[in-house]
This record gives sequence, structure tokens and C-alpha cells, in this order.
Amino acid sequence: MSANNGMFCRGSCQPPLQLANSMRSDPNPAALPQITVRNLQRTVPINVGDLEKFAAKALRACLRLRKREPTDLTRLSKIFVWLVSDRRMASLHRQFLNQTGPTDVLTFQHGEIFISVETARRHARVFGNSLARELRLYIVHGLLHLHGFDDRNRVDAREMERMQKRILTAANAKR
Repeated sequence: MSANNGMFCRGSCQPPLQLANSMRSDPNPAALPQITVRNLQRTVPINVGDLEKFAAKALRACLRLRKREPTDLTRLSKIFVWLVSDRRMASLHRQFLNQTGPTDVLTFQHGEIFISVETARRHARVFGNSLARELRLYIVHGLLHLHGFDDRNRVDAREMERMQKRILTAANAKR
């Protein structure tokens, strides 16, 4: 499994691409949020269509995980997955978390998940994964953050990793 050090911005972290009307005014648990994957980088070729199909399956699997309280994921009407370069990710990382260098995933509670494709490619090589699997892992990681999971301490990180494996298995199943 890869080392995932994705970050989650809450509260005062405003989403970089300012989502208009991404939160539901009247949450309807029966309605699924729309999830869109967009490739904003040009360094690494990506099959966006396959990733978007996977993201929709992963979203459904995440929403099947019942939470006691409503979560950002249950309140959102739209979720955007932005595939970006290391340069753009480093800029976001510095701007929103005051940390230098790129990270693999940044998730904003208003429904934006930023993924560094170059970092994913490096991690895939280190951990013996395909790039597609690494990107899928990051999508699931971001969705779980939106669904109230956290990985700031060891116990929560283990639980989140367990849920990631569960969602990856469910979303990768042929249906």
C-alpha cells in the first residue's frame, strides 16, 4: 500500500476553484452527488474516462458507509477531482497548509479533490502499483475525507486505510 499523506482543509480553507452551489440546500440522501474528473496537467497521459467511471463507483461505495452525522459528502451536490502537476500542487500546499513541496492529495470540504499526477506516478513506482491504481487510491482517500474520515493519528489512519481497501475492492468489482 502506498504512503498516503493527503491533507484535508476545513473551515477557513476556501476551495481554490470556488465551487458555486456545490452544497445542497436541502440534503436528499437518495440523490447522488455528480462527480467529475478533469485533467489539468500535461506531463503524464491519463485516461480520464476510466477514472471518472471508477470515481462514480467509489462514491456510491463510500456513501454506503453509514455515518452517525451528515458529512460533507452527503451534503454535496457536486464533487470535482482535479488532476494537477507537482508545481500546481506545491502552490496549493503552500497556499492552504503553509507547507512546502507537493503532496499527493488535497481535499477541500466544498467538494474539490486535487491529485498530483506526478507524485502519484512516483509513488506508484516506489510501491509497485500501476499509476491507475495509485490515482484510484487517491480518489478514494479524498472521498473518505469528505465522508468524515481522518488520518491525523495512527488509530484513525489505520481505520481509513481499512476503508480505502474496502472501497477500492468494491469499486473495482465488475458490475
